[in-house]
Formats: sequence, structure tokens, C-alpha cells
Amino acid sequence: MAATPRDPEKDSFPPEDARSRGDDQSQSSDSDGDEITEIDRDGNRSRPSPGVEPGGGDPSAGDAPARTRSRASSTRSRALSIVARSKRRGLFAQLAAIPEVDNPYNYTNKTKWTITLIIALAAAVSPMGSSIFYPALPEMAKEFGVSTTITNLSVAVYMLAMAIFPLWWSSFSETLGRRTIYLLSFTLFVVFSILSAVSVNISMLIVMRLLGGGASASVQAVGAGTIADIWEPRERGRAMSIFYLGPLTGPLLAPIIGGALSQRFGWQSTMWALAIYGGLVLFMILFCLPETLARPRPPAPPRAASEGEKAALSRTKTTESVKVHSKKAATLLKKSLVDPLSVLLYLRFPPVSITVFFAAITFGALFVVNISVQATLSEAPYGFSELIVGLFYFPAGLGYFIASLLGGRWLDVIMAREAKKAGRYDANGKLILLPEDRMRENIWVAATVYPASLIYYGWVVEKGLFWFVPCIGLFTFGASSMLV
Repeated sequence: MAATPRDPEKDSFPPEDARSRGDDQSQSSDSDGDEITEIDRDGNRSRPSPGVEPGGGDPSAGDAPARTRSRASSTRSRALSIVARSKRRGLFAQLAAIPEVDNPYNYTNKTKWTITLIIALAAAVSPMGSSIFYPALPEMAKEFGVSTTITNLSVAVYMLAMAIFPLWWSSFSETLGRRTIYLLSFTLFVVFSILSAVSVNISMLIVMRLLGGGASASVQAVGAGTIADIWEPRERGRAMSIFYLGPLTGPLLAPIIGGALSQRFGWQSTMWALAIYGGLVLFMILFCLPETLARPRPPAPPRAASEGEKAALSRTKTTESVKVHSKKAATLLKKSLVDPLSVLLYLRFPPVSITVFFAAITFGALFVVNISVQATLSEAPYGFSELIVGLFYFPAGLGYFIASLLGGRWLDVIMAREAKKAGRYDANGKLILLPEDRMRENIWVAATVYPASLIYYGWVVEKGLFWFVPCIGLFTFGASSMLV
């Protein structure tokens, strides 16, 4: 198959993305093989592959009308239109090794997984910023001469910022783009982490942690959007499971690292570790991540003004012009600061409010359990050191990891099964997936095991049972919360 012509400005792009690539994404997964129809990125059908008879296949083999499939060949041609360097969007876009393209769906799978991995690593920063702190809380309370309750505020305000700031990051990303938001937010995160490390009192630390939590929250709002930009809906389950490995395994490693660092170098070392990790993620975003947000459609050309309108415009007074500019400034301010809060109006719809409430309980319990592990296992009857307490976060993280790998595939299977059962296919033979297909037996398993694991963990630590027994509850808690 002929290679797509290359622009001299685009020669830094890996050749596998510039070539026509094999892609079996539009083929139905239940196919045993009939014919293959090539579909370009605009959805237009081309002629069948040589040696495959058009219309060949048993019409009774599936529910889809006129579906086209093949096992003999899995290669299709998808045009990859690379944007010229001078027209790429985002801060320092020319530095990115992966170029911007007109349709991110057309990236090769290798490139898509590279982008997904970078976003997953970035998504780990926010939860790491809170959980790396847990083993060091008692030491910090002693150094600043305050109670443990006050030091817990440094975690609480961080989590509060993580909950609120995504409203604005999400809104800004729709105008500034994904790449720009990532670069700005991670630069701020590194700065605030350094300032947290050099804090001279608890007040300065709490303020810096508040700002650092807000900066790190950008990936919570923009990360899933980036995944949706590059993966088609029927492939998105696996990609989202890898993406969520970041925010859910961050609490697995961070307490272990935090316990070792604080025991050897003091609590400040945990903040320096966050600054270094944030800097590495910033480096990867700067030199690898392209802009993936869909380009806005060009506006319609303005209507030519009549002679009378031109004369009226020429008589506009200076004061009226100032009023116009003031009104524009007020509109911009409202759009930037107030409009992002309008998303809260969706809470008036029961399906949205119930889902948000369920997710809020899940993620809230995650951080409550993390603090409980430190507070319970460092005291009698356990009395473990900071490093050993950090290791007790491993079972929950292992549950996140396993459920993330298997849960995404399970979700893809469930959604495809429900679509086939309902006979939902488009004109190209692709399955039509609906969001409600996600809520089948998986949600019932998660909603049952999740509260049971919390009750089990709380009961066994209250009784002071052998340390391995609480680990079982932490593992099932991690796995079930990931499925939720």
C-alpha cells in the first residue's frame, strides 16, 4: 500500500504513523469472516480487498445489515493528515516528538498507547501528593509543635482543591487546549511543591498544599478528555483502565516511598520527591504530548456592511467604544470564573446526582481509609514504624492494579455483548455502544463487595487481629473501588 506523502516540516514524526496502517477497529469482534471493506477516516467506504468477493458471506451469520468483515486480512488504509509545525497548537508545540494530526483517531496504536501512558503517569501525581504525606504526619506535628489534627489539614485542603479546581481546568482546556493546560498546571505544581518543602510554619505549608492540590487536579479534568480524543468508544474501556492505573496505583507506591524518605531524611523529602516527579512528567509532556483537542470549525465569513452601516460606525463615540470594551471584559471574566460553575446545575438530574454521590463516597472513603491505615497501624497493638506502615498500602494498590487490568476488558465485553443482543449496528457494521450498557452485573458485584470490605476492615482493626487479616480487607476494598 502506498505511503502517505510527507511534508518536510513533519519529518520528525515516527514513520509508522505516516504510513497507511493496519487497523481492525471497525470490524465486528464477533465476526468469523466474510469480506472486508476499507473505510477511510471520514467514514467513506472503499472497494473490498482483492480476493474477497463483495457480498460474500452468509447473511444469516449476524444481526447487522450488510456488515463487512474478514479474517483473511486485517489491513485498512487510514489517511493520517499531519498538521504543519507552524500551525500546531499549544505552548511550545513544535517541541513535541509526536505531531498533531487532524484526526487523532488515526494515530497508530503504538502512538495511542504512548500518549495514554504519559497521561496515566501524569494522573498519578495528584493522589501521590496526598498519600506520600501520610507516614510523615506524626513527625511533622512534632516539628511544628501542633496537633495531628492540624497537620491533617494539609491533607484535607489538598483534597479539597483536587475536588474544586477541575471545574476551571476543564473549562479552560476547551479554549486553551489540553497541552497548554498540562504545561501550565504542572509548572505550578512543581513550584508549589518546592515551596511546601521549604515551609517555615504550618500555615505556609497548608497554603502551599492547597495551591499544589489545585495545580495537580488538571489531569482529573482533562486526562479522560485526552483519552476520548484518541480512542474510539468501543476501544475506550481498555484505555481508560490503563489511564486509571495512574491515580489508583499512586496511593500504592507513594506511602511506601513517603515512609522510607521521611524515616531517613525527614518529611521535607516527600515534597522534594513530588517536585522531582512532577518535573519528569512536565518534561515528558513538553517533548512528547501533542494537542489532541478537536479543531473548532472556522466561523462563517462576516456579512459585508452597507454604506449606511459604515457611516453609522464611523460616528461611534469614544465613550461608546469604551463601554463596548468594558462589556467584553466583563463577559470574559464571567466566562472564565463563573461559567465553569454552571456544570453544577446538572446535579438537579437524578441520574447525574446519584452517580456523583456514589463516586464521591467511593473516593472519599479511599482517602479516609488511607489515613486510617497510618493512624491505626502505627499505634498499639500494632505499633509499626513509618516504613512498615507505608508497606500496608500495598494490598489496596494491588487490588487497584488487578481490577484495573481486568475491569476494563470486562467492561468492553459487557458493552459489546449488550449491543449485539440489541442488534445495534451503524451503516458501516460497527456496534453502537450506549453508556447505560456499562451498568450490568459488574456494578452489582462492585456495589456489594465494596461496602462489605469496608465493614470487614473496620471490624478486624478494631479487634486488633493479626496484621495479615486487615490486608485482606484492604485488597478487596481496592479491587471493588476500582470496579465502582
